[in-house]
Amino acid sequence: MSQEYTPPKVWEWAKPEGDGVFSLNRPIAGATHDEALPRGQHPIQLYSLATPNGQKVGILLEELLAAGHAGAEYDAWFINIGQGDQFSSGFVDINPNSKIPALVDHSGSTPVRVFESGAILLYLAEKFGAFLPTDPAARAEAYSWLMWQMGSAPFIGGGFGHFYFYAPVKIEYAINRYAMETKRLLDVANQRLAQSPWLAGEDYTIADIAAFPWLGNIVQGRSYGDAATFLSAHDYPHVLRWAETIAARPAVQRGRIVNARDGLKERHSAADIDAFLAAQVATA
Repeated sequence: MSQEYTPPKVWEWAKPEGDGVFSLNRPIAGATHDEALPRGQHPIQLYSLATPNGQKVGILLEELLAAGHAGAEYDAWFINIGQGDQFSSGFVDINPNSKIPALVDHSGSTPVRVFESGAILLYLAEKFGAFLPTDPAARAEAYSWLMWQMGSAPFIGGGFGHFYFYAPVKIEYAINRYAMETKRLLDVANQRLAQSPWLAGEDYTIADIAAFPWLGNIVQGRSYGDAATFLSAHDYPHVLRWAETIAARPAVQRGRIVNARDGLKERHSAADIDAFLAAQVATA
């Protein structure tokens, strides 16, 4: 692949060679095959994969359960994006954008579909009246930081993460461009967290739950290989403090393994997570 590229007058799609998630990408939307989604016994059905965006919903559901909201019991189903599960007719019916996570709430007379991780967090927080402040000013702050994270994710994941870690060719310009933006976003969070314990202020909210799998995973060395060293994670002590505090929460530890390739691919009760964690301790 040449470092120099002159775009044609009209772009045409050339299907990439090889296997893997990126070879499944297409310039069109819609289903590629007919397949219904499974449904479990609980009203809330989560269809996901434990990517940073996918971890958000599992974490919030486990936090809701830990806070005593029994109605947040859920079934979680593994969506293998490397095999194209997100392009099944059943999944596309829930999310026309074919991205995880997606959720269906069957608790009412009519099923409610929700897609986009931020929308799911808002839906669940409002449904259960939890992890979202009731004071208008504090709620607005939580909304703002939630949308800040949603807008930041493409620069971190599709930008820095892709070109630094996943891209088959390392392009200096692209890596520098997105490393600079990722460090700027880390600095935004660091300055904010120097002022308050949580992004939205004095309370742990869905804004923190949304940002943690992205920023926390990076500064704790869980994302994109050696990205924590490359981005000098030690330069962001307040983000590190915040990430360590969230990572220590039992509900977060439970939620982040749901729908994980090397974790609990399916979850249908609390006992599933208990058994998985017990097995990890036994083999440690």
